[in-house]
Amino acid sequence: MKILIKNFQQLTLHELYEILQLRSEVFVVEQDCVYQDIDGKDDKALHILGIKDEKVIAYTRCFNKGDYFKEASIGRVVVKESERKYNYGNKIMKASIEAIEAHFKIETIKISAQVYLQKFYNQLGFNNIGEGYLEDGIPHIAMIKQQH
Repeated sequence: MKILIKNFQQLTLHELYEILQLRSEVFVVEQDCVYQDIDGKDDKALHILGIKDEKVIAYTRCFNKGDYFKEASIGRVVVKESERKYNYGNKIMKASIEAIEAHFKIETIKISAQVYLQKFYNQLGFNNIGEGYLEDGIPHIAMIKQQH
């Protein structure tokens, strides 16, 4: 899987279509969750695309501090179901962390993680903050990663 890092204006129509298709496939259909994925924030995000065989199979969007949370953040973390066995989630998250550090010069990152993925994010250096909560009917927990 190769990694591409683009701002909203740099995305091709084809890439944008594949990103939205993948997000819908996983977050709406697979997780059976009706929510507004297209939230008007994609134009502020840095988009991290995982490409394999000319297809977007992994993705995150990253925000500078103040654009989503007070801290920089990573969201919409997604890997196509058929590709999860290859550890691409780990690779796309590491690329996202590096992109935030390189593009925004920020080392504190906040995420809103689905609770069942807590250990995955712990292994990447994120720690829980506060209590769990429901987001779109799915249990989540806020997590922070701070470089020292």
